[in-house]
Amino acid sequence: MKVELVRAELQRLLRQSPFRTFIITLKGGERAIIEHPENVAWDPRPGSSSDFYVLTGSVRLFSTFADVSSMAILSGGGEVPGEAVAGGIEPP
Repeated sequence: MKVELVRAELQRLLRQSPFRTFIITLKGGERAIIEHPENVAWDPRPGSSSDFYVLTGSVRLFSTFADVSSMAILSGGGEVPGEAVAGGIEPP
């Protein structure tokens, strides 16, 4: 069930208009900043794989919806509060 909830929230964030930059955080602490809807890809068919891909700048991330711990819209200028994240993946 969690996989479907994560998939639905990701679709909602990608379809928002106007698009707003958001961050995906994985259980291991890795983070991906999504600056454009085309930075994320997966098979949208119901019952398909729970794998997804992030391609942004030089970052290439492959994971599963089950590994997502949170997603959140970034505030203001696209900065993560308390962190110096310029984009892409930031290690824990």
